Amino acid sequence: MTFKELYQIAKESLEQLSPLEQADFRLEQAEFNKKEKVWEIVVSFLVENINKPESPLGAFSSGFKYHRVYKQVKIDNEKNVLGFYMFEKP
Repeated sequence: MTFKELYQIAKESLEQLSPLEQADFRLEQAEFNKKEKVWEIVVSFLVENINKPESPLGAFSSGFKYHRVYKQVKIDNEKNVLGFYMFEKP
């Protein structure tokens, strides 16, 4: 399976999670898990930032209109999405 195929599968599965028309999906990471025989990929996309700053310092970090969300997606060799998971950047 190509990276482009992995990206398209993940995008089609997750695009309803972002109400934005241009959610700027990105394939961030892809690795084939030989033991489980699945692709473990990380994608990111934009969502609207609903956090409201409580202090002037918070306004600097959360004052942006959008923020990027990262999700891990597992895809099998038959191109089925097995699940998507929370992803914490290391």
